[in-house]
Amino acid sequence: ESRWPYLFGAIIVPSLIQAVILPFLPESPRYLLLEKHNTSKAEKAFQTFLGKDDVSHEVEEVLAESRIQRNTKLVSILQLLRTRAVRWQVITVVVTMGCYQLCGLNAV
Repeated sequence: ESRWPYLFGAIIVPSLIQAVILPFLPESPRYLLLEKHNTSKAEKAFQTFLGKDDVSHEVEEVLAESRIQRNTKLVSILQLLRTRAVRWQVITVVVTMGCYQLCGLNAV
């Protein structure tokens, strides 16, 4: 019982290791391309990760996926419940999650 503080303090070691290593890890090519709009760094990151020189196909694939995501319309919860095709799936998930909350499983 007297060693509980050491058990809770043990999480400090992996946290410190991660904090020290994180600046040396490469950034995601997708992040560089879509958020930073830096194509040259994104291509270099793709080349590093994939180990090949021609990564134009991958860059185009990420850009196409980004265009598709921008064109996707968002649906509200009310619209989901009004759509007959997904209504029962939504209700099933809501009831299941409600049961998890009420049964005390999360407390364990």
